[in-house]
Amino acid sequence: MAGRWRRWMTRAAPGARSAPAEAERGSNSSLGHIVATRRGLRLAGQCSGALVVVSVLPAAGATGQVLTGSWLDLGSLAGASLVAALALFSSVATFSYKRLRGLSTAREAALERELHDLRARLDRAELFLASEPQVMIAWDGDEEPAGIAGDLGLVEAGSDPSRVLAFSSWLPTNAAGSLAELTARLRQHGDSFRLSVKTSAGRHVEIDGRPIGGSAVMRIKDVSGDRLEVARLAELQAQTKQDLEAFRAMLETLPAPAWVRNCDGALTWVNSAYARAVDAENQRDVVASGLELTEGPAREAIATSRSAGQAFRGRASVTVAGERRIFEIVEAPAETASVGMALDLSEIETIRVALKREVEAHARTLDQLSTAVAIFDRGQRLVFHNAAYRQLFALDQAWLDQNPTEPEILDRLRSARVLPEFGLFGTEGAGSPAIPQQSDFRAFKARLLSFYQLLETRQEVWYLPDGRTLRTVINPNPQGGVTYLFDDVTERYHLESRFNGLLRVQGETLDTLKEGVAVFGSDGRMKLYNPAFAALWGLAADDLADSPHIDHVAEACLARFGNAETWNELRSTVAGWQDQRMAIERRLPRRDGSVLDCSASPLPDGATLLAFIDKTASVNIERALTERNQALEEAQKLRNDFVHHVSYELRSPLNTIIGFIQFLGDPAVGPLNEKQLEYQGYVMKSSAALLALIDDILDLASIDADVMELSLEEVDIAKTIEAVAEGVQDRLAEADLRLRISVAEGIGSFVADGKRIRQILFNLLSNAIGFSSPGQTIGLAAERPNGTIVLEVSDQGRGIPAGVIEHVFDRFKTYTAGSRHRGVGLGLSLVRAFVEMHGGHIEILSELGSGTKVTCTLPPRHDGAGTQ
Repeated sequence: MAGRWRRWMTRAAPGARSAPAEAERGSNSSLGHIVATRRGLRLAGQCSGALVVVSVLPAAGATGQVLTGSWLDLGSLAGASLVAALALFSSVATFSYKRLRGLSTAREAALERELHDLRARLDRAELFLASEPQVMIAWDGDEEPAGIAGDLGLVEAGSDPSRVLAFSSWLPTNAAGSLAELTARLRQHGDSFRLSVKTSAGRHVEIDGRPIGGSAVMRIKDVSGDRLEVARLAELQAQTKQDLEAFRAMLETLPAPAWVRNCDGALTWVNSAYARAVDAENQRDVVASGLELTEGPAREAIATSRSAGQAFRGRASVTVAGERRIFEIVEAPAETASVGMALDLSEIETIRVALKREVEAHARTLDQLSTAVAIFDRGQRLVFHNAAYRQLFALDQAWLDQNPTEPEILDRLRSARVLPEFGLFGTEGAGSPAIPQQSDFRAFKARLLSFYQLLETRQEVWYLPDGRTLRTVINPNPQGGVTYLFDDVTERYHLESRFNGLLRVQGETLDTLKEGVAVFGSDGRMKLYNPAFAALWGLAADDLADSPHIDHVAEACLARFGNAETWNELRSTVAGWQDQRMAIERRLPRRDGSVLDCSASPLPDGATLLAFIDKTASVNIERALTERNQALEEAQKLRNDFVHHVSYELRSPLNTIIGFIQFLGDPAVGPLNEKQLEYQGYVMKSSAALLALIDDILDLASIDADVMELSLEEVDIAKTIEAVAEGVQDRLAEADLRLRISVAEGIGSFVADGKRIRQILFNLLSNAIGFSSPGQTIGLAAERPNGTIVLEVSDQGRGIPAGVIEHVFDRFKTYTAGSRHRGVGLGLSLVRAFVEMHGGHIEILSELGSGTKVTCTLPPRHDGAGTQ
């Protein structure tokens, strides 16, 4: 290897050529040629066919030369000329030789010195190459390297230099690929490079490639000591820079403002969130202008902590985009800088406040529950209880506020004898494991405390010594601890017991009923029936065994009941779709002449109840009563027709009589004496009373026939009352009575039949006059509360007994009670009929000895049928 390196260095040294090549030179002439060597000059020539050879040799031990020659006689004539020429040539050759010898000796000395210098340089290069582990590779332009020298063990090449260029054999894959690419660029384009890598063996090497002259040289050097530390520091610096850029990139993506300050507290870097928070266009403007996120006391507190070399952590109110928000600010100082971040806690604070309110609301809700709630943490300490828990076990509120542990609470409950007697408790629900009998309180308490390791909810029933029954639910909390729920189910258990008793009573009651009862489930199968059902339809016990379907029951019953349509309806109610299950009632006449009333009623649980009642006797009685009622209705109709016909027949001659009586009272016909006038007045008065009675009978007949129509119009209430009052003035004066009228101011008018309203008031006033004594006062009032028309007539007469008030509106019912009032009992019947036709109602208040008050309440407008 050293020989190759030495030969490469000899070829590469500039100006170095071999001494023999420099000293040996040849020249040609017409006479011959001269060859100069270190042993002398040798002349050879040819002339006239004779060959002459002259040699000039150095004399031994002297600086002169000896001329020797050989003559070949080519002709006697030319011999002398040739000798002379040769002598001249010998002189010239001798001079040339001496001169060449001097030049050769000087050149040889220079070459010897240059060779010595090159050998010294080669030795120094080999010494430098061997001074530290390294490998040198050179290329002159060929594909193969011109030379590879150095410590091949550095790259694990062994004794094969070609393995140095197999980079993947001693470098990781990524580093080998990078080195191969850099090496190709060095050889092809002369691009220098420097690379620090770690070999597969774990050694740190530095690879330096650069062009030198016309060659490409690459050095692989083992980095150790300070150089290794520098390389490691450089690698650490690059990694640190990379980490810093990654950290800044991460901070840049955060929505929270972040910043970096120098040792003077000035901003040197901020992220985009910081710039947005201070309403800056970009981050450079923030750093240049030193815009601060905080202000006032918060900024001073941060600066104070930074000056003291302490980290700051606290909350501050910051205005962002015109909105006041709460930030959690953290700033940590370092030796030459400090880093800070602000987390927006506004939403968290809002959620925290909302959560607090929700927890308080839940606590208030739990406090209102009748279920006792007690929550214990993982340390078995009471952290929450509601009022029902305190009241259930009669515990002191002040003591519970001290958050006692569950063992302490159990000890106190044991002292108060409000814990179940040992063995008097059990599980609730199917599949629950049985609770072992506890022999003493210690085992009972240990079992309760073991529930803190439960993973599933457990339910128990506690029977307290005072007779109460508690349903207890023990629920493990996800964060540790347990929650107890206590329900006082004493009443529930009592109700269940009573319910079971009622079921038994109900069963016995159904069995004793004469009505046939059958219940079918949602699947259409019979669930229960009583003996009356089987007896009514003549069904044997075998027919109703094994819960028969409604279809089979219907087929069995159709033998006695020929109408299949009704049983189809019953089937639809029992087994049909939900929208088809409607309650129905039917009467079933059977082939044997009996009649049953059937009802089908859907039950809330999806079942259907069928009930059958034997109505044969009732139907027979009903038929008899119906026939009698029809006869009575026909008689009533005949009577009404007779009264209506007679009334019309009486009205015509009565009108004639009244006309002639009025005609006789006219002075133009002729004067009447006093007695005649008195008789004429009696006839006129009786005829008018008879005419009024006939009109009342005709009105009642019209009402009964439902042919009376109301002539609706705007009725002025005040004017109507004045007209009615004026119509009874003669009767008031005759009976020595006073009329007190009270009309609400601005009472206005309402839509009604004016004639019938006057008839109502006239009949009421007539009754009041008839039942009043001389000197008494009759009241007539009208008011309009909330738009409703209220007409009221009152008197100070004898009053009406309670037993009579119920019948005062009946037709042809009269009650004189010793008064002067006489009538057939139609007035109040018409009053009630007219009031109800207007959509109103009438009320009578009376007390014996205190008079009577009749109140008619009418709507402001009546739009009912039968009006025009």
